[in-house]
Amino acid sequence: MAGGGAIGDPYKKSTGSTLLQPLSDRLDVPLDKVNFFACQFFALLAALWFRSYLSPSQVSSGVRHVIATVLGVCIAIFCCGWYSIHLFVLVMISYGIMTMVSISNIHRYTFTVAMGYLTMCHITRIYIFGYGIVIATFCGPLMMATQKITTLAFQIRDGRDKKAEELTKEQNELVLKRKPSLLEYLSYQLNFLTVLAGPCSNFKDYIAFIEGRHIQMKLLEVNWKQRDCYRLPDPSPVGVVLHKLCITLVWLIVFIILTKSFPMTYLVDDQFISEFSFLSKLGFLYLAVQAVKAKHYFAWTLADAIHNAAGYGFSGVDEKGNFHWDLLTNLNIMNIEMAKVLKCT
Repeated sequence: MAGGGAIGDPYKKSTGSTLLQPLSDRLDVPLDKVNFFACQFFALLAALWFRSYLSPSQVSSGVRHVIATVLGVCIAIFCCGWYSIHLFVLVMISYGIMTMVSISNIHRYTFTVAMGYLTMCHITRIYIFGYGIVIATFCGPLMMATQKITTLAFQIRDGRDKKAEELTKEQNELVLKRKPSLLEYLSYQLNFLTVLAGPCSNFKDYIAFIEGRHIQMKLLEVNWKQRDCYRLPDPSPVGVVLHKLCITLVWLIVFIILTKSFPMTYLVDDQFISEFSFLSKLGFLYLAVQAVKAKHYFAWTLADAIHNAAGYGFSGVDEKGNFHWDLLTNLNIMNIEMAKVLKCT
């Protein structure tokens, strides 16, 4: 039952399905968060199934594209309801621009339209519909789509309108010599792995993953004969997935504790404003913000784990022979928390 509007407490509004409303009420957790977690948990299970039963050796890349797209569309509709049409409209408009506009201008038009559409949605959500603090889930997928749309446009322009010597080493590795087909494009934009929370991946890496070349390409960069190994290993993502799931569990617990103890809504409470000292207000604000950070750490780390569970994200082998699965990542929590400057990496 997608498209359920505001129900009861304004801080529990959701633009998506109301199927899990009873669970939301019982847990006293906003419905949009319950829907998000349910969809990401489903995506995690689907990723394991995708890797085990829809591997490139078992089905064609076309089937993998279709399944990834259909599951992604279903997740978007469940989480965003009829607002998901904004995501679909933006994706299709951008594909139209990509196919019709000259290569030399493809990046300009695509960026302008994608960013303009995203900005319009943010403005209307806040100032026209008055959602304010309430999270409208559809903006998350829109922001992710905007990143991928513009990234793809620039990579096509670099590959078809620039000489190799004009590009950096990284740009040369990611350039695209052809425009993607409609199926490839929809799969890249709407696949179930990334539709809700990313991370943003490069088109060339995604296609290599779908076609089964992703891990092999990274393994071939290593001279295995020097390591007394005469056949390519088969790296498993199970360990890194379990590790990331443990991290998500920790941040989920932190989020629940801080949200219940230091609710953001208390910042505008008359008693809080009039009776608390300045330092008390500052301390409360700091802890309330930590809850917001914990929510994003949870969501983004879970998204990384989903990709790895599907067998996507393998980045190579280090000198000690350890496999790494950090080709795709939303964030580096340690670098953020221990950053010495405001611009952290």
